[in-house]
Amino acid sequence: MSNNGLILTINPGTTTTRLGLFRPNGAEVTPVQDTTIEHDETRMAGFATISDQRDFRAAEIAKFLAAQPADTRLAAVAGRGGMLSPVPAGVIAVNEDLVNFALHSPRYNHASNLGAPLAKSIADRHGVDAFIVDPVSVDELPQVARLSGFPEIPRFSFVHALNIRACGRRFAAEIGKPFDHLNAVVAHMGAGISIAALKKGRIVESTNRMENAPFSPERAGGLPVMPLIDLCYSGKYTEAELKRKLYGNGGVFAYLGTKDIRQVEARIAKGDSQAALVLDAMIYQITKAIGAMAAVVDFAPDGILLTGGMAHSERIVKTLQASCGSLAPIRVYAGSHESEALAQGAARVLAGVETPMNWPVEPVREGIAV
Repeated sequence: MSNNGLILTINPGTTTTRLGLFRPNGAEVTPVQDTTIEHDETRMAGFATISDQRDFRAAEIAKFLAAQPADTRLAAVAGRGGMLSPVPAGVIAVNEDLVNFALHSPRYNHASNLGAPLAKSIADRHGVDAFIVDPVSVDELPQVARLSGFPEIPRFSFVHALNIRACGRRFAAEIGKPFDHLNAVVAHMGAGISIAALKKGRIVESTNRMENAPFSPERAGGLPVMPLIDLCYSGKYTEAELKRKLYGNGGVFAYLGTKDIRQVEARIAKGDSQAALVLDAMIYQITKAIGAMAAVVDFAPDGILLTGGMAHSERIVKTLQASCGSLAPIRVYAGSHESEALAQGAARVLAGVETPMNWPVEPVREGIAV
């Protein structure tokens, strides 16, 4: 594999496809271009399944590449990993088995499942390799963390691993510590919230995207179990309706009718006390989760890292600094760093620093394949 040329990154969203071009320099990358293709909502709604969007999105990506300078060539393609079965952290080479799994049997339906198929499609056209990096199904929980108290429902990991590990790597480099020696708490605060404990660079605990996470702009987070069971059997909602209320129309949206934290803060500035209460309640839950993750690393994290879109909020950051600053130094890496993290994963492979895994990948937990 050669590192001559650019790395293309592909991050599919519900009605967008975010693309990046990066120039590799050893295991590091320099951004060349970042663009987001907006897809018409009506057009996307016309596809029966997410998998049916593959050819349409691939054609849009091909148009993007055709508009680049004539001498542009690719060295590799890296796609968002999607909602796969449990895997170790790291880079996975995309083969046809992975493409078929992502298209036809992922754990959950989500646009990110197109990351691997699109990466493979474009990579094959250009004669290069395709990879995914740190999908949300990265599962490094130790066995002690898997017992939920109800044997039929073991705990599992579903976490914003790509951005969390990228921020961890960045922080480790800044403090001059090898990533595999880093202990940190990382709060990814976006449409969904993941609070994770990094122990020696491994995500050994996290608030699983919705089941026990703080509520977020659009997700209900962890809820009281008995009332939820009662609601499930009340006949008030169908299964699909209730899942949508919990995941997509929950959290801040359920209380205030908006998922935009900027709008919430604007309402607070105009004296909206309900908006202030809802935002403060979300921050309160984030604070509790950070404290819980600090316990996992023996209350001695090297740092507490705040990332994701909500890390742009001065109100949220200042409140968390005041409440959690005594635990460890706080660093803010606002926004999503997923495109760069995808490119860095591919660059590590091209530079020979990391060997990609091949699908199917067996999860390894505490040194035992399961």
